[in-house]
This record gives sequence, C-alpha cells and structure tokens, in this order.
Amino acid sequence: MDGKSVRNKLVGNEQERAVSPVIGVILMVAITVILAAVIAAFVLDMGQGQSQSAQAGLDFSQDSDGITVTLMSDDRTDNGVTVECPNTGSTQSITSVGNTVTCDDSGNGLSDGDTVTVTATYDGSETVIGTDEYSA
Repeated sequence: MDGKSVRNKLVGNEQERAVSPVIGVILMVAITVILAAVIAAFVLDMGQGQSQSAQAGLDFSQDSDGITVTLMSDDRTDNGVTVECPNTGSTQSITSVGNTVTCDDSGNGLSDGDTVTVTATYDGSETVIGTDEYSA
C-alpha cells in the first residue's frame, strides 16, 4: 500500500482540501456574531423598557335610550374603566366585570355623532380602551 494513495483518501486532493477551511471560517464568524448579539442583549438589557398598557373587554350596545357600555373582562386595569358620556360631560366608573353604564338619550340627550369614550389606567398610564359613536 502506497502512502500517497492513503494520504489522498484521508486528506483529499488539492481542490477538496480548500473547502473545509472556508466552511470552518464561515461557521466561526457566524457563531461569533450570534454570541455577541446574545451577550449584548443581556448586557444592554434590551426588551425590558417596554411598558404594558391597560386592557379590558367592552360591549357597546345602542337602543332608543342611548349607549350602554358593559365591562366584559378586566385584564389589565388599576381600577376598572371610566366611561365619558358626551351629553352630560360626566364620567362614570365600572369596576366589576358584568356591570354597565348607560349614556342615555334623556335630559341633555345624545346627538347623532356623539362619541362615548372609555378609558382605563394601568401602571400610571391612561389608555383609551374603546369608543362608540351614537347614531339616532
């Protein structure tokens, strides 16, 4: 058995030997970049600066009396939701799931196009949860 033929089988010829080092260098660079990104994410504490906003489920229903707002779920609010009725300029709170507030058409009356706005506060930040426009 000739040593040259054994070497060619184990190591490969001139063209085959160049492939392995190139692939090795590319893989090492890729691993280095990924590792640097992971370390930077931990060191710079990326992703922790995002705050969550209030979240609640609402049901708006309209009839001849006005707009009724029902709190369906209270996922992230400090103390329920606040309903602003445009006809009275007043605000009313709903603190329990299933409770309702009606902005009625009596008294000052809701006009066509008036918008009922529901807001909630979570972690000190107020968010508009939903709106509904009255149509007579």
